[in-house]
Amino acid sequence: MISSFVQVSIDGFARGLILAMLGAAITLVFGLGSILNIAIGAFTVFAVIVAVWSTTVVVHPFAGAIVGIAAVALLSLVVDQVMLSSVYRSEGEERITVGIFTTLGLEIMLASMLAVMFTASYGVSHDSFLLHVGDVRIRSSSLLIIAVASAVLGVLFLFLRNTYLGKATRTVFQDEIGAQLCGINPRRIRTLIFVLSGILAGIAGILWSVQAPMRPGDAFTFTVFAIIVSIVGGVRNIRGTIAAGVLLGLVWTYANFWIGSWIAMVILFSVAIVVLILRPEEIS
Repeated sequence: MISSFVQVSIDGFARGLILAMLGAAITLVFGLGSILNIAIGAFTVFAVIVAVWSTTVVVHPFAGAIVGIAAVALLSLVVDQVMLSSVYRSEGEERITVGIFTTLGLEIMLASMLAVMFTASYGVSHDSFLLHVGDVRIRSSSLLIIAVASAVLGVLFLFLRNTYLGKATRTVFQDEIGAQLCGINPRRIRTLIFVLSGILAGIAGILWSVQAPMRPGDAFTFTVFAIIVSIVGGVRNIRGTIAAGVLLGLVWTYANFWIGSWIAMVILFSVAIVVLILRPEEIS
């Protein structure tokens, strides 16, 4: 019983870190520019498909993953420059509303195109094995996910706290007018953060696919996961979002192991609904 609990906890922590990255991708963009990027799930799936297909050329899965991340970064840049420029001309509630419809349309378009062009399931290959520690059997893929996701989130925090661009980002978060008076261009910072959020989503998708191959139709599911984590953690609170991702990942994995996958999904949605009822200001 104890060994099963430890095994499930490690898997849940790994899944939670992936959810944390997805939630952070939503929180960064919404906190900085008041745009709820509903296309984040399509970005996630896009990175995985490019990573898998590129292995026919670059051979090694790690190189394919790099190509997939670079591709989603480029896609994020194009979307920011082509589609979001007009959204940023709006202000307040209008920007939030226009952003939701714009990114929702993008999600539907990208997911539909991917579903038509790519019909199989896609997962980045990994030489998985079981590591035995006493009676506990630990999946190497879970350890890989924990190592990579922890490093990525650690670099994100270092970027936001210790670099000029990170400090500029936090300044725009807190006081956009003050940031402009300091010579910071909010639009350029928003472009940087949107690309960064796309990279986070791409890495999250690739790590997820190491254990569970995904299909283009899963795009909307990943968007829902990201939004739930962001809402529970606070859509403008990056630390809270990461903590919520880890917590929900553990709860979901426990429920999935001991109760069932359907009940696990119900629990995730129920937590989000309760948070919205208790803290409706989180989405304002």
